[in-house]
Amino acid sequence: MLMRHSGRAYAPLRSRRPKVSLLVRRIRSNSGETDLKHKPKLGQNFLVDAAACAAIADALGDVSGRTVVEIGPGKGAITGILARRTGRLVAIELDRVLAARLRERFAGTAPVVSDRPSIETDRPLVVSDRPTVEVIEADVLEVDLAVLAREGEKLAVVGNLPYYITSDILLRLFHFHGAISRAVVMVQREVADRVAASPGTRDYGLLSATAQLYARVEKVMTLPPSAFSPPPEVHSTVLRLTMRPRFAELGVEAEGFIGFLKAGFAQKRKTLAKNLRAAGFDAGRVAAAMEAAGIAAMARAEEIELERMAGLWRGLKG
Repeated sequence: MLMRHSGRAYAPLRSRRPKVSLLVRRIRSNSGETDLKHKPKLGQNFLVDAAACAAIADALGDVSGRTVVEIGPGKGAITGILARRTGRLVAIELDRVLAARLRERFAGTAPVVSDRPSIETDRPLVVSDRPTVEVIEADVLEVDLAVLAREGEKLAVVGNLPYYITSDILLRLFHFHGAISRAVVMVQREVADRVAASPGTRDYGLLSATAQLYARVEKVMTLPPSAFSPPPEVHSTVLRLTMRPRFAELGVEAEGFIGFLKAGFAQKRKTLAKNLRAAGFDAGRVAAAMEAAGIAAMARAEEIELERMAGLWRGLKG
């Protein structure tokens, strides 16, 4: 599994991709291989905690007979665990050398046996006799995830989101929410705090609101630097995102409401009303809609839960 860290300040929902994609930035693995060494220029850190690898795979739940997509498998520490549990595993790896090693390691065809017996025979159920692992050498931001799902199924996704493009990949997953049931992803701890933050807290912002519009967010575990070799400078947190879009429940249209949230959160130090006026909303209508939604005139966007933000948007739209 891959891991990347950066000392830059985090800017929610803003692309920060360098000219050359560095999706494979830090590699996590508990594999015993020694020929793929730590590369200081890439800032690679290898996950050496086998229990953590198992826990990450466990967080996906029962994936027998299903398609799992792994983002940034590295040397296959978690890939090896998932290949024994799922009917089909699609590993998306940007690094050419690592992708080649994964293809070599998981080459061949092997039956995939479910942990649960068949009801008819009371014997282990063979789910598929096709190759368990498919390796795609690509940037995950350029992969159409929907085409990876077989007809009638939803994907389970696992992997790490690079720090400098965390929001890009999250948005990519949310864009394909109709094809995904859940995602278990590892990010820097500070980013996880923002994704899972509650309204009224310091960390709540546009990324929090957007993630919670699309999914139920849970923190699974946090790993210390000592779980990696060499140890990074920061902790990492595993999140589980269970796709559960709330647009219909809130009575809002996805694209318009997200655009409204971007306007409301545009400048953190300004009030919600000032941000909306700066975005072109009429001052009088903003004041009236905020009062109708039960939002104080001097409130900031990070203080307001999604239900009241949706009420304000509907008031302004009406």
